[in-house]
Amino acid sequence: MKGQIISLRKKRKLGCKRIVNEMLRLHDVRISAPTVQKVLNCNGLGELPNRVRKRKYPKRYNRPIPGDRVQMDVCKIGPGFYHYAAIDDCSRYKVMGLYPRRTATNTIHFLERVVEEMPFPIQRMQTDRGREFFAYKVQEWLGEYCIKFRPIKPRSPHLNGKIERSHKTDLQEFYATQGLDDPELEMRLFEWQHFYNWYRPHSSLGGKTPTEKCHELSQKTPFWDEVEQNYDINNEPIREQNFYIDQTLRKLK
Repeated sequence: MKGQIISLRKKRKLGCKRIVNEMLRLHDVRISAPTVQKVLNCNGLGELPNRVRKRKYPKRYNRPIPGDRVQMDVCKIGPGFYHYAAIDDCSRYKVMGLYPRRTATNTIHFLERVVEEMPFPIQRMQTDRGREFFAYKVQEWLGEYCIKFRPIKPRSPHLNGKIERSHKTDLQEFYATQGLDDPELEMRLFEWQHFYNWYRPHSSLGGKTPTEKCHELSQKTPFWDEVEQNYDINNEPIREQNFYIDQTLRKLK
């Protein structure tokens, strides 16, 4: 076990909490973060090189119920590999997929998966201002499912902070252990999604898993018919990708 901890630190430059998660996922070994830190300290690996210090008082927030707001984004993994991901702001429940291109068709296909696989109705979908999200057929699809489209301001990835940090987790804990030429890569990604939602504890959830958080708030979570009743199509016009044109048109209406 000691050798596995040291190997994860040296080869993949993982922090204590990520090492704990990887020991559980790869070796089915449960170990605490303080124990990992002691092993690293005893072997002169207590500090990560070039570690970025967090700001002293981070400003964090959580939506009150699952499905209130879901953050979605696309990350390029390699040539012809685009990692789509959607994460619930409240429970951190996550859906992931791999596609060869960032297109409106692939975005709709992924959204269908998100609606099907997330165990609660989705009220709002938050994205950056990528072209694949602003296609008319994508926005019309969201309207058909009574999902409000909420794009963020340009050059403000911190507003989509949960999905951005989630991408980092996927890169460090999943893609670092896979080959892009693996014909079963999509199956491995599905297994990673299952582990992420059912077994991987989150410090932001007090050590709970996303599934446990969803179950904890199940009594407060609305049903799809309630979401449909609260959706007013007249308040959800088609949004423009250009932020300044979008803001101008919204003021005129």
